[in-house]
This record gives sequence, structure tokens and C-alpha cells, in this order.
Amino acid sequence: MNCKVRMGSIYYEDRGEGTPLLILHSLGTDHRAMKAWIEPIFKNINGYRRIYIDIPAHGNSLVDEKLSSTDDILLNILDFIDKVFPNENFSLIGFSYGGYLAQGILHFRQKQVKSICMLATALHLNERTLPNKVILEKDEDIFSTLESDIKSAFETLFVYQTKENLDCFLKEIQPGRLLANREFLTSNWKEKGYFFTEEPFLDVSEFQQPALVILGKQDNICGYEDYDFLLNKFPNSTFVILDKAGHMLTIEKRNIVQQLIKDWLV
Repeated sequence: MNCKVRMGSIYYEDRGEGTPLLILHSLGTDHRAMKAWIEPIFKNINGYRRIYIDIPAHGNSLVDEKLSSTDDILLNILDFIDKVFPNENFSLIGFSYGGYLAQGILHFRQKQVKSICMLATALHLNERTLPNKVILEKDEDIFSTLESDIKSAFETLFVYQTKENLDCFLKEIQPGRLLANREFLTSNWKEKGYFFTEEPFLDVSEFQQPALVILGKQDNICGYEDYDFLLNKFPNSTFVILDKAGHMLTIEKRNIVQQLIKDWLV
């Protein structure tokens, strides 16, 4: 389904009934990267309306020429919220850049957000503390026939470079990469408009919403050492740093991540 918003349109898929759960994927892919591993969580859990969106400039979500920043992307998503589940309380799951967007949503819709889950989330920081890149397992045989773009992305994102994880990448992540708006993503928006104008949470001492924060200790894209402030902002939080997990913990540590989210939901 498509929803018209102020600077384009947002494509989304609905699953289930109940409390809206807005689900936000990472940069460069689409909603399928989240749907593939989140839907199995709800096999025996009812009461949630899962709303998977293609964030603006991704998948089948369209943007117009006025959109140029994360502020604009957030405005489109807030428009979407007001049209698809207006005046309802809702929960958030955001992965990587989607986690940063979730922070922006909570910043502006504090009274509506019931709970928030952030996975390997980006932060409002110009400089991050990042571990050195490590490879914990590598199957050299899988790379011989890969296109250079796929090989580069897979090697960048994964610390377990196995056939199983490559198959998952090709099935869940790569289809969205093919649809991403490269004109926008390769423009200068990252230099000029990646960060929100208003730092999320800056004017709030603490939130009472239940929060789940999951990080990978070997994540050399977002890191794990700069997140202590979230413990103070969210006193009702579960804060997990997974060892032997990189940025793609939703694939590399899927079973653990799913169990943690089940606990957060119920």
C-alpha cells in the first residue's frame, strides 16, 4: 500500500491487528530486511499490528525534489503516522539508521510512543568509538562468483562471512539494495543533512517507556561504546551488548535477537 505524504509517498505493508508497531529498516535496503526475521516472532504473540515501511528514498517509497535531509525523511514518516494510525499509541523498532529515525519519532511523539527497540542504532554523534574490523569466520569459496558490489557490501557488513549468511543477505537485503534511490543516497545529503536539526532526547532527562537496546561488540559501523547515556535516558530498559556479533546482528545472532524482542513485547 502507498500513503501520500508531504514530500512524496511511503510504501508499507500491514500484518496483524492491535497496537501499531512501526518497523524501520536500515539505509540502503527496504522493509523486507526486517519483515523476514520479525514476522516469525509473532507466530504465538497476538495484539500487534506490524507496520513495515520503506523509509523515504528506499524501496517503493517515493520522494520529491524538496526532500534533502533526515529532518525531511522524519517529517514524511510523521505524516505517515498521522494518516495511517492517527491518535493511537504505538511502539517502535528501528535498526541502524532506522533506529536513529525511531529516536526522532520518540522526540516529537513522546506521548504516543509506548515502547522502543533500537538495534545497532545510529546515534546523533559526529565521531563514534568503533572497534577494529574483525572477521570471525570466512568461507573463501563463496566469493568466487559474486559481483563486486555484492561482495563489497557483504564483506563490509558481516563478521561471519559464511554461505548461510550470504544466502540470507541475498534473499533479505539485496532485493532492497536494488530498489534504493541511489541518486539521493549518493548525493551530499550525508554531509549536509544526515543529522537531525534537533538532537533527540536533549531536552528530556528520562523516558518511562520500556526500551530494548541491542548492540554488537564487533560492530565497526555503529560501535557499542557510545551508548551509556541511553541507560540514563531509559530507566526501564534492557541493554544488551552481544559478543561475537557485528552490525548485522539481526542475521548473525537472529535467535537471540528474536528472543529479546519477544521479552520486550510481552
